[in-house]
Amino acid sequence: MHRRTQKDKCSQCGKAFQSVLSFSSKEIIALTCSWCKISVHNKTACFNDTKMNEPCSLGKHSNIIVPPSWIVKLPRKGNFKSSIRSPKKRSSKKKTKDKPDKEDKLFVIKPIPTVNVKPVIIFINPKSGGNQGVKLLQKFQWHLNPRQVFDLSRGGPRMGLELYKKVPNLRVLACGGDGTVGWVLSILDQIANAVSFPVGVLPLGTGNDLARALGWGGGYMDEPVSKILTNLEESETILLDRWNLEVVPNEQVKGTDHAGKDNLPLNVMNNYFSLGVDAQIALEFHEAREANPEKFSSRMYNKLFYGVRGGIELLDRKWKGLSDHMTLECDGKDLTQRIKDLKVHAILFLNIPSYGGGTRPWNKSAGNNSTDDGLIEVIGLTIMQITRLQTGGTGTPLCQCKTARITTSISVPMQVDGEACRLKPSVITLGFFNQATMMAKRRKGRQTPTRETTIEKHKVSVQRLRLQDYEQHHCDKEYECSEGRLKCIDTIRA
Repeated sequence: MHRRTQKDKCSQCGKAFQSVLSFSSKEIIALTCSWCKISVHNKTACFNDTKMNEPCSLGKHSNIIVPPSWIVKLPRKGNFKSSIRSPKKRSSKKKTKDKPDKEDKLFVIKPIPTVNVKPVIIFINPKSGGNQGVKLLQKFQWHLNPRQVFDLSRGGPRMGLELYKKVPNLRVLACGGDGTVGWVLSILDQIANAVSFPVGVLPLGTGNDLARALGWGGGYMDEPVSKILTNLEESETILLDRWNLEVVPNEQVKGTDHAGKDNLPLNVMNNYFSLGVDAQIALEFHEAREANPEKFSSRMYNKLFYGVRGGIELLDRKWKGLSDHMTLECDGKDLTQRIKDLKVHAILFLNIPSYGGGTRPWNKSAGNNSTDDGLIEVIGLTIMQITRLQTGGTGTPLCQCKTARITTSISVPMQVDGEACRLKPSVITLGFFNQATMMAKRRKGRQTPTRETTIEKHKVSVQRLRLQDYEQHHCDKEYECSEGRLKCIDTIRA
């Protein structure tokens, strides 16, 4: 790539680039490799034609970059001859900007198995985090192979996962909110042999509870993309329990005047499932964002909306009688009377430690809430406990179970991983679904110590043969030099 301005130093001579201050100047002062990002002076002493034939190292992120040799372009229209047409014939074909030839962009991945290469494909939701998604899309395409970066607004993650499903050691990075991660995981469930692909998270949403639980933080704060990729290379893998939600109508409830939907927005839960006042606030947020999406482009504004609605619900106490219209069974044990005694306003089924934008509602004195223990934590929450969560408060631990059954007799607001709806009287059965492999950020205290290579010392005798003896006897394989003709010159350490 030709550069008119460049800040780095020349990798060949080590001198800085002298920028031309004139705006009208078109002088090329530097040449940069678009893969390894090495820059050199546009001079024969620093760059010549022989360097064009040198193999590129692909830079410091070569372990996660899809090599360009893996990308194989398909022939146009399925005809091999058409892909080698002369430039004259190809230029005669009219193409408009409104109707580009999509078949030119068709390609397949032909991986060459390599131990060191563990490529990462990136899925970015440009709608998440205001305009952060659009900026990150361009940055990732610059640091990596553009063919491994996908825009989720153009067809979703299926196309990218189908292309790379046969690539060994593949990893996936989902850039967006918790809903984006759930979307990618749901597509992985549908693709054969793709469930084992480790999935990382770059938080761009509002809550980002899964990203918090995995150590990636509560939101992207304009970190350098190179640093994110480095953390991704050093990440460790953990397992995440996932839970199935089966919904059937409650046939014991008569009447058809119950407003709501027949099914939940998602049938697989990764983070949490709740019903009651917190789901009511999430539903109001969803409806308000659908009506005025331009007002909800800021993460701070979104959190402010939740705070205001929480204060209104604190005064209204609309769902103080939630336990009178539902029953709860966990592992066959009836907990209905328990939630009535507590007068809960919400029931939370928590799979990860984080909830509601970083709060920790589970009291660890009742047991550890690991992401891979095959148990889900059931928590009762009153409106006062919900308001205290932001200051370190917790809810009331009900139990840890493997299965749960909830029966409602009225329409109740519910949410699955932040996706909310109002569900008609139903019977919801929660059970174990599978485990997903996730990439967690390696903590400083948990870094694998580097193994120091111990160098053993050996004494080696180095002997030198005289030049005249070499010229006289170098063709005679059976000739043995006498000790007198050899001269020991040194002893070295290796």
